[in-house]
Amino acid sequence: MDRFEAMRTLVAAVDSGSLSAASRALNTPLPTVSRRVSDLEAHLGAQLLVRTSRKLILTEAGEAFVAVARRLLDDLGDAERAASGEYRAPRGELLVTAPIIFGKLHVAPIIHAFLGAYPDVTVRLVLSDEVIDLVEAHVDVAVRIGRLPDSDLIARQMGHVRWLICASPDYLARRGEPATPEALADHDCIAFEGLQTFRNWSIGGGVVARSVAIRPRFSTNTADAVVEAAAAGLGIARVISYQAAAAIAAGRVTTILRSFSTDPIPVNLVHQSQRVQPLKRRAFLDFVVPRLTAALAAVNDMVRCA
Repeated sequence: MDRFEAMRTLVAAVDSGSLSAASRALNTPLPTVSRRVSDLEAHLGAQLLVRTSRKLILTEAGEAFVAVARRLLDDLGDAERAASGEYRAPRGELLVTAPIIFGKLHVAPIIHAFLGAYPDVTVRLVLSDEVIDLVEAHVDVAVRIGRLPDSDLIARQMGHVRWLICASPDYLARRGEPATPEALADHDCIAFEGLQTFRNWSIGGGVVARSVAIRPRFSTNTADAVVEAAAAGLGIARVISYQAAAAIAAGRVTTILRSFSTDPIPVNLVHQSQRVQPLKRRAFLDFVVPRLTAALAAVNDMVRCA
């Protein structure tokens, strides 16, 4: 039995949730995947997984073993990358995640330039508004917008964004500009929501923060659609500054209720702590950080001048 191969198979089964999913992820026949896990359990003399009709459940022994197996596989990966030269020159694949709209507007263009500068590096960019677990998904670098919880991740802050309230000049000419957050109750609003409704906006920061009920005229589940609806004069929208910066700069929407500004929201690049950092990630961070910092500063300038 190849113990490293068996450990890879076990970790893949745990991460994907089933032996069949691990079979697809590893491009390995299901009987082979099942045999590797069974052989590993026989070698250890302990049950690692409880197989149910819906999912795999780690036993107590399995949880402890998988934690150690992950570390061993990571160390083996480091050794393989060092031997192949990844630590001597930037090369290999990077998996990067970012929020959808921020990633489209600011991250993807910088990655395009990075690829031009580093021909031996490839990048897989995954855009998602969900918080992706860097360890389980093997993510190299993630863009995180918001306060970071305490963790072992390394973070590099590049700037900040803010929530803001905006509407088109046409709408404000027709309906007037609300003087207070409570006056939003008398206005058409545009809600950012999906199948579940979200009809309260948090406005203001610190001790003056408050939650205000809104009456949506239109609702949608993407930020760019919210901005377009506001620009079309359908109502008042609450979006993050980077989402509306271009529309603000073009005069399609204008910010209102500026004296009720929310606290700044930090934007960070995060990655796992590693004894020896691959050059591909170091090169990526050195390339991206100053450019994203400048992009965020430009967004704040556009919003501030509105």
